[in-house]
Amino acid sequence: MSFWLILFAVVVLASLGGGFYLVTRFHRFSFIEKLAEKKKALSWAVSVIPVIAVFALSALLINVWSAMVIILHLIFFWIIFDIIIGHLRRSYKEERKRNIEGVLAIASTFFYLLSGWHFAHTVYRTQYDLQTAKDIGADKIRICGFADSHLGITLDGEEFAAEVKKMEAEDPDIVVLAGDFVDDDSCREDMLRACQALGEMKSTYGVYYIDGNHDKGYYQSGRDFTYAELISELKKNNITVLKDEAVLVNDSFYIVGRKDKSDESRMEISELMNRLDESKYTIVLDHQPNDYKNESEANIDLVFSGHTHGGHIWPAGYIGLLLRANDAFYGAEEYNGTGFIVTSGISGWAIPFKTGAKSEYVIMEVNHINADQ
Repeated sequence: MSFWLILFAVVVLASLGGGFYLVTRFHRFSFIEKLAEKKKALSWAVSVIPVIAVFALSALLINVWSAMVIILHLIFFWIIFDIIIGHLRRSYKEERKRNIEGVLAIASTFFYLLSGWHFAHTVYRTQYDLQTAKDIGADKIRICGFADSHLGITLDGEEFAAEVKKMEAEDPDIVVLAGDFVDDDSCREDMLRACQALGEMKSTYGVYYIDGNHDKGYYQSGRDFTYAELISELKKNNITVLKDEAVLVNDSFYIVGRKDKSDESRMEISELMNRLDESKYTIVLDHQPNDYKNESEANIDLVFSGHTHGGHIWPAGYIGLLLRANDAFYGAEEYNGTGFIVTSGISGWAIPFKTGAKSEYVIMEVNHINADQ
């Protein structure tokens, strides 16, 4: 949570400071410059209008955080084109006659964030093929995993149910939900419909859920249902809720669900694993990818996480790594014999754009191989 607070503080300060810069840039449009020759004060007032309008409309139609993201991208592109076009003018010794950099900045921001809207609202399929010499009770286990649906941001209850149908068509042996199923202001109607959709989902061994940092709700007043009601509804729909618990599936492999890192009562992974048979394949669900060292030392085969949204807004993922908020922010890697997979999530928190990733569900196919191979 501290990482996000730092990031949001930076976003707020940059938006405020950059707003003044944008006003000076809009003032360079020729019709405003002509106005400034006779009515200087009015010209500056006119230059303020588009900045305020972009922010206000974005905040009204989406939310305040998205408005700041839009303003920040406009600032970024304008600075880039200011530098490029300014350099070209100096090189060719040309005077500025038109605000070309302004036109390019506005167009680039629009199309860049339009693609970000697409990648946030379109759910892709990502597959990882894994191998193990351990007996998994079959030639392969087909796992369908997703995280970070944050109901209400890009997916309402019905839209989520449609994505569940796509995942069901993958014919999974087991389905795992790695946290942040709901958001702080998700509505009860969407929550009920999403739980029902998961309950109706066909799979060989069922659906398994763990908490994310948003599921309990940071701001309970923003939701019309409680965390207890969420858990009750999940269980009512035969979804297995795991809180520092392990389930032996088909007497062949474990599904271990960890409490979220934000939960002070969370057990150490070594304590959880001490209770299990090390000869069996073990899949750990851990919402935040923050405990790689301990998990790799606990003889775990696979850890599946979400939380990072794959970076969400570039370059947030890299900033998270730099600040050591996460051990990874997207993709698959192996560390000390343990496989780690972090999904970008089927949706994301607050900001309905993804410029650093795409929304996805994940198919993890674990194939049994002979030890001699």
